Amino acid sequence: MQCTSTRGAGPVSLAKALAEGLAPDGGLYVIPLDARPAVTLGTTLAETATTLLTPLFQHETLDAQALCHAAFTFDAPLLPIDDDSFLLELFHGPTAAFKDFGARFLAEALSRLGLPPTTILVATSGDTGAAVAAAFHRRPGFRVVILYPDGRVSARQAHQLGAFGDNVRTFKVRGSFDDCQRVVKEAFADKALVAAHGLSSANSISLGRLLPQMAYYAHASLVLQQRGLGPIDVIVPTGNLGNALACLMAKRLGLPIGHVTLATNANRVVPDFFSTGTYAPKPSVATLANAMDVGAPSNLERLRHWWPDEAALRREISADWVDDETIRRTIGTVWRATRTAICPHTACGVAVRDRLRAKGHTKPLLIAATAHPAKFETVVEPLIGQTVEPPDPLAALLQKPAIANPLEPTLAALTAALVRRA
Repeated sequence: MQCTSTRGAGPVSLAKALAEGLAPDGGLYVIPLDARPAVTLGTTLAETATTLLTPLFQHETLDAQALCHAAFTFDAPLLPIDDDSFLLELFHGPTAAFKDFGARFLAEALSRLGLPPTTILVATSGDTGAAVAAAFHRRPGFRVVILYPDGRVSARQAHQLGAFGDNVRTFKVRGSFDDCQRVVKEAFADKALVAAHGLSSANSISLGRLLPQMAYYAHASLVLQQRGLGPIDVIVPTGNLGNALACLMAKRLGLPIGHVTLATNANRVVPDFFSTGTYAPKPSVATLANAMDVGAPSNLERLRHWWPDEAALRREISADWVDDETIRRTIGTVWRATRTAICPHTACGVAVRDRLRAKGHTKPLLIAATAHPAKFETVVEPLIGQTVEPPDPLAALLQKPAIANPLEPTLAALTAALVRRA
């Protein structure tokens, strides 16, 4: 599989694209989406993922089957919440968020490439950092450096981020996620810094995150097609557009996925882009759905690369946004109707589902449930009047001490931290 940059660099092998993370011209690596792999529904997610990804890894040194079976050791079950709406539960991995799928796959891939000592540098709005830390924790030859916006993740997310230790170091940045992401991009643009520390990325700017995330959309859509409900329309809560692009890539590769609706919080840059045709990044604002607090979504560059025709873009994809009051109301409504607790990000997707239904949408809908509600207990528990018990891996991390060092949102500060760590 040959990969090119959204800005023209390349082509390079898929293995090289995974190792580099960001293309040398500052663009994002992409693959051609005109292939039609013969994806078959397996009895497990790992089996379905193998049939999806093996054709993309032809002529590569990496074995897609081995990667899938090593990474996907947990499932993404479907939970019906009414007669024709389903939650795709993506939070059954070790850090209770959908990021576990992509992070574990990427860690397995990079471990098998025989790289020199590598520093995985990652910006996180809440869930990515913990997933990456868990995936690379104690892996020989790797260290992880995490940047998160101080005070703008949940308390349990912050504890997760600082609880790994060993080869993982965590920094709380004075600023927003966009500041964290900007500093990371500046680091990758500094060729001397990249060479000195063997920098690689595990953010959704890495193609190695998006490819495996296609797998759970492929598996769920094939399950629902088998039940006579496909092609299924999908709603994806999204901030930096990585999870959304994984769904859209699966659709373009021929999986039975219908219209895709992107659901954001009050950081409405993506819905505004769909409304006006103009991309206008803005400073992010803090919301209850903090992992989606992104004002300059990196993956919009990939979206515009793959869908350069705006008319075609709008036929296949739409976007809507949800405010905090609607998030609160939706969490309570879903609990009263189904006794299912959902996180604030999932609530954005369900609220958009409700609006579509009010406008006359009648087809079945699949909603990505992105994180376990126990990670946001201070929001969820008062709304449902119940304690949400954390899953065992999260509970274990919460019992460990957590350390995060303060960091200014500048490349100079990050460079100094990397040198001290080295």
